[in-house]
Amino acid sequence: MRFARTSLPKSMNNQQRIWQVVSQIPAGYVASYGQVAAQAGLPKAARLVGNVLRQLPDDSKLPWHRVVNAQRKISFPQLSDAYQHQKQRLLAEGISFNGEVIAKQHCYW
Repeated sequence: MRFARTSLPKSMNNQQRIWQVVSQIPAGYVASYGQVAAQAGLPKAARLVGNVLRQLPDDSKLPWHRVVNAQRKISFPQLSDAYQHQKQRLLAEGISFNGEVIAKQHCYW
């Protein structure tokens, strides 16, 4: 599946751009931090994406769990509660794993 590139209003700040892109990742798919940054018009700002998502409130409806690292892995330490929470949310959407790597058919871009 390919992501339809949309132009984001110039009035949006970087945080809003990231939120907008993440909100467009459909259930059953993931995107990397770098891909989200590129789609937001912020090439080479993968760390910024991680920082923005880390600051989301616990009750956020934004599908932050669909953003993974460039190796198609969850970035949290494997034994952490955060890792287990993200993995469970992805599994609930039908995303499959090969070990700890997300199966390629679930990659969005």
